[in-house]
Amino acid sequence: MIKPLVAVVGKPNVGKSTFFNKVCGGRISIVSDMPGVTRDRIYADAEWLGKKFTLVDTGGIQFKSDDVMFRHIKEQSQIALELADVILFFTDYKSGLTSEDYDIASLLRKTNKPVILVVNKVDNYMESDLTDFYCLGFGDFFAIAAEQKQGVGDLLDQVVSYFPETDGEDEDADAIKIAVVGKPNAGKSSLVNKILGYDRTIVSDIAGTTRDAIDTPFEYNGKKYIIIDTAGMRRKRAIENDSVEQYSVMRSLNAIRRADVCLIVMDANEGLSEQDVKIAGFIHEEGKPSVVVVNKWDLIEKDTHTVERFKKQLSVDLAFMDYFRYITVSALTGQRVGKLMEEINYVYAKSTFRCPTGMLNDVLTDAVSAVEPPSQSGRRAKIKYATQPTTQPPTYVIFTNDAKLVHFSYRRYLENYLRRAFQLDGTPIRLIFRDGNDEE
Repeated sequence: MIKPLVAVVGKPNVGKSTFFNKVCGGRISIVSDMPGVTRDRIYADAEWLGKKFTLVDTGGIQFKSDDVMFRHIKEQSQIALELADVILFFTDYKSGLTSEDYDIASLLRKTNKPVILVVNKVDNYMESDLTDFYCLGFGDFFAIAAEQKQGVGDLLDQVVSYFPETDGEDEDADAIKIAVVGKPNAGKSSLVNKILGYDRTIVSDIAGTTRDAIDTPFEYNGKKYIIIDTAGMRRKRAIENDSVEQYSVMRSLNAIRRADVCLIVMDANEGLSEQDVKIAGFIHEEGKPSVVVVNKWDLIEKDTHTVERFKKQLSVDLAFMDYFRYITVSALTGQRVGKLMEEINYVYAKSTFRCPTGMLNDVLTDAVSAVEPPSQSGRRAKIKYATQPTTQPPTYVIFTNDAKLVHFSYRRYLENYLRRAFQLDGTPIRLIFRDGNDEE
């Protein structure tokens, strides 16, 4: 059962993101006094009175701005309105009504959907004159102070009253979460849009257009997915004076942590940069399966050796994760985007691989028979047996007589042997060595 969608809309800087964060219990949407900070639709799950729903924060709508970005924001907000089951129309008591509020009200009346008028920043209801807000034509409204969470409970009571009565389970429980990461302007949002089949995120040639990590559920060939389009991650020194972008980078890293699969999107014209390698390193450390997506492949002049040269350079740059898989695509034309979905399913399957204990120990015995552990100071490690306690990534606990005797080079040998035996390309694997008398 799909959770109801509640859209939070209004002009810039009326407290939409503050409300969104209070309801969802964390700093999910960027909060700043800079108008236009929330550029895309930001989704998060919430619950009130036992009813689950998805709250979406939108960028501030400006009808009279000539700025290209604000026109993008208006388009994104309109998409949110089309998808929404309930609309929260936010206004600002302190700044009062403006012509933009009336323009937005006119737009919302055309949706034929439940619209709840919210007057925010009302710190003292008893001493506030709110009669002007009846002029918007929505009848009764809710006066709140989102920052202090005053009146938020009553507002949410009204929101959930519009939801149908259902006993559905969480429809996203079995969805594969895909984080799309990389440098700014590598084509991540264009790739997301091509996968989804419509303009889900703002696409612009202005580097850094996407500032938040955005979750979008979708289905492909009967399987459920959630794709997370993240802000482009620049070098730290390039963002030291941009506090908003610092939040975006932290959110991108958090998106990697909660993802099941990561797509490392790079620009074929620029090659793999130092920052791309750092992003890949973080993904590797977090134990996430990944696919290197070489985007804008249609713009590259090619010969019979072009693909091999790219692969060789990637092998050098990503030597620490030699299990990587890669694919060349064009987000603009859709070239090999279907193949990319196959790669996502492939590396996810590898990361969730679980080996029967008997088979695991047979392979481990073969590995030790082929190459025994080297001796150190006259002592030699003895490999006793192994188990696999977890997946994502596949993790193997190997018991020995003395874990300290297992040299790094031998650990690497066993890792490579297990990877080849179980064909675990595309995903990290973890080897944990313990003394035989330790408990798991």
